[in-house]
Amino acid sequence: MTKAIRGFWVASATPLAPDGSVDSAKLAGHARQLFSKGVDGVVLFGTTGEGTSFNVDERVATIEAVLKAGVAAERIGIGGGFPAISDSIALTRAVLGLGLRHVLFLPPYFDRNVTPEGIEDAFAAIIDGVADERLRASLYHIPQVSGVAIPTAIAANLRKRYGKLVAGLKDSSGDFKQFQAFRAAAPELAITVGNEADIARAIAAGGAGTICGMANIAPELVKAMIDGKDVEARMQAAIDIVVKTPCFLATLKAILAVQTGDAGWLRVRPPLRALSDGAALKRKLDELTTPAIA
Repeated sequence: MTKAIRGFWVASATPLAPDGSVDSAKLAGHARQLFSKGVDGVVLFGTTGEGTSFNVDERVATIEAVLKAGVAAERIGIGGGFPAISDSIALTRAVLGLGLRHVLFLPPYFDRNVTPEGIEDAFAAIIDGVADERLRASLYHIPQVSGVAIPTAIAANLRKRYGKLVAGLKDSSGDFKQFQAFRAAAPELAITVGNEADIARAIAAGGAGTICGMANIAPELVKAMIDGKDVEARMQAAIDIVVKTPCFLATLKAILAVQTGDAGWLRVRPPLRALSDGAALKRKLDELTTPAIA
């Protein structure tokens, strides 16, 4: 696991303490529980982990605590996207020093008129600023959330410029044609998908696996997708339960709270608002995940 991210990785939700800080002990326990379900690794502070709500110091302190709790560094990736390139550099240097290698970088967001050349310049500035051969970066493409897409040609250029330092790309666009375009433009990149319904077809087309959020609450169903079992319709129905609500992240945490019996999972950071009752949603999810997966 010292190369690119491959296999079954989870974009972990971030549990919070009553004061709004990260509950690192619960996060480490959540990771261990996922590992027991066949998960290879966890990515912390991505989209599902409310990553943009946490600063550099908070992310680094959480990694330190999770490592002390016994989670192996090679099984941890971290979201390293910030509007400020200097923050991405500072975070990456810090976590590399703690033994991590996998950092996911968003293109700098907010400016929707940035040029492809500007996007390449931004990624290059991060990699050059970190200047560490241990880095195994993944570009993070989620334009419907970040507002800024990663052009396929730029992904290919960065791989050519930096080789193994740009190890992968996570495509969370939900557009399988976009996944195919990345594969065609940059076949040496390990491309994972975030859209769980695309997992089986992406792996069949040479994809590296998945980094996904639904595995927080339905890891067995995601594993069945990875194994190529005929559960795509069930997976899409499970996804719809979560995404067809006002707030995906609050809904996912509400289901986790019911599954674990721990109301602490309901806590979110502003501007999100907690969803008070996930019981009905959990029952719907159970109808899809409890039947035996053939």
